[in-house]
Amino acid sequence: MAGGPAAVSFLTNIAKAAAGLGAAASLLSASLYTVDGGERAVIFDRFRGVLPETVTEGTHFLVPWLQKPYIFDIRTRPHNFSSHSGTKDLQMVNLTLRLLSRPDVDHLPTIFTSLGLEYDDKVLPSIGNEVLKAVVAQFNADQLLTERPHVSALVRDALIRRAREFNIILDDVAITHLSYGIEFSQAVEKKQVAQQDAERSKFLVAKAEQERRAAIVRAEGESESARLISEATAMAGAGLIELRRIEAAKEIAAELSRSPNVAYIPAGDNGKMLLGLNAAGFGR
Repeated sequence: MAGGPAAVSFLTNIAKAAAGLGAAASLLSASLYTVDGGERAVIFDRFRGVLPETVTEGTHFLVPWLQKPYIFDIRTRPHNFSSHSGTKDLQMVNLTLRLLSRPDVDHLPTIFTSLGLEYDDKVLPSIGNEVLKAVVAQFNADQLLTERPHVSALVRDALIRRAREFNIILDDVAITHLSYGIEFSQAVEKKQVAQQDAERSKFLVAKAEQERRAAIVRAEGESESARLISEATAMAGAGLIELRRIEAAKEIAAELSRSPNVAYIPAGDNGKMLLGLNAAGFGR
């Protein structure tokens, strides 16, 4: 029986020690926080407000209940948004902009105080639409295509400058899509069709002119040939015509002799039909 109170006292001491260790472990766990790679922390103090220092990566101590950490992701993140803007010649265009942004680490307490953790969603769409509308309004609709690199450079410079006012760094700005309204697209298509018809008509006119010139040259050549033949006939008499007939007959006979369809050449007086010759012709 004497061992009963001692055992109870021993167990009570163990329970108190376990409770003390549990409370100490809970207090220690509440006093530690971890900042992972690519992140930074801002500490809010119930008495002093947001502390001006930015906490780097690693495990750190804080005062439980009195202080609370807020974690910022400082890695570059993409953002896409669209804008429906009007050009200088009152045409409507649809543009899609892609941004790569990250916060300025040295100004994270200011960002947290003024904008909160969702700073980029609050700032970037508004300044993006503002800059796009201001830049697009300086150009005509067709210039947005012909001068696209210049337009992109103006948008990039203006957005980087505006984002710096909110302590946001833009690593890249790009216009990824540009499209026009239905009316303007139809007008461009009609203009292209009209230009193609004009080019086709111009080609047909040029072709007709070339054919006319070729016909004139051909007619002049035939006229000159006829004149020369007439002069030669007048000078040589019928001998020139007979010579041409003999030459043509020789060419026909040579072609027929090479043809596989001609098996023989008739003999006798009928053989002269292939050459179209007669004794009288040779006698002259």
